[in-house]
Amino acid sequence: MVFSIDEGARSAQEDDISVITELACQAIAEKVQQRGGEVWSLKEARCPSIEMGLRRDLADNCISVVVGTIDEEIVGYGVASLIKLHDDSTLGRISDLYVMPEARGVGVGEAIIRLLIDWACKHDCTGVDSIALPGDRHTKNFFETHGLVARSITVHRKL
Repeated sequence: MVFSIDEGARSAQEDDISVITELACQAIAEKVQQRGGEVWSLKEARCPSIEMGLRRDLADNCISVVVGTIDEEIVGYGVASLIKLHDDSTLGRISDLYVMPEARGVGVGEAIIRLLIDWACKHDCTGVDSIALPGDRHTKNFFETHGLVARSITVHRKL
């Protein structure tokens, strides 16, 4: 017998915020354990008021919040925003992209990133950026599969 799963992504709704908040907390807890994760959690990760920030993002036309699903159950999420550059062009920035560990490898992350990249294209972005922590081979490989390659390296010295 063959079982099929229906994975996909869609725009987030107000009713999704509590699930997305839980996923954002899981994402931060997972990343903070990685090399570079401690400073990332203090600089780039969502602030302590995660739910309020997600509600604000959902209401902002310059930010896309999406959810990834399996059989209509939310198992991941992504957030992208528009950043104006010095030459007045626009860059898309994927700040959040997370799929629950047990839901990885079946296409949910792919559906999320496709939706975010399509959104950036519709907003005439000249490119899309995101962050992969050092040593996080899976994230780096995932992004490279979707055409995102390193364009800078941030170095840090703990004092």
